[in-house]
Amino acid sequence: MITGEQFYAYCVSPIGLIELGGTAGALTSLAFVERRRGTVSTPLLEDVAGQLGEYLAGVRRAFDVPIDLRGTEFQRRVWAQLLDIPYGQTASYGQVANAIGRPRAARAVGAANRQNPIAIIVPCHRVIGSDRRLIGYGGGLWRKEWLLKHEGCLT
Repeated sequence: MITGEQFYAYCVSPIGLIELGGTAGALTSLAFVERRRGTVSTPLLEDVAGQLGEYLAGVRRAFDVPIDLRGTEFQRRVWAQLLDIPYGQTASYGQVANAIGRPRAARAVGAANRQNPIAIIVPCHRVIGSDRRLIGYGGGLWRKEWLLKHEGCLT
């Protein structure tokens, strides 16, 4: 359970409205939303918004923000592995499963990706099918395609 008061900030982006959620000390969520639920921001969320803007403008490739990822041990292992996929590169669900020592868990990796609470920064969009097809993305496949093109993974 996330402790501490939750705060929210919003970014208008080429791929829709993005909601940033967090406590005073860490980012806890980054999600695509249809509308704002009210804005009570913090210096941390303003920093995240700035870094996100730089990423979307093509001038930032990595994020430097404290994150608080809450999930099962398996989910946290998957999410930690996603953080190791470099900007401009992709990995298959099977490759992620192998990397965490669970070679037969590609479907479970997909399920963990769907539960990723911090899109973009924890780059689940960089995980694709073993045949290089775009498979699943909570924000919609069109956003996954946009993000991968933005990073130069797709032409």
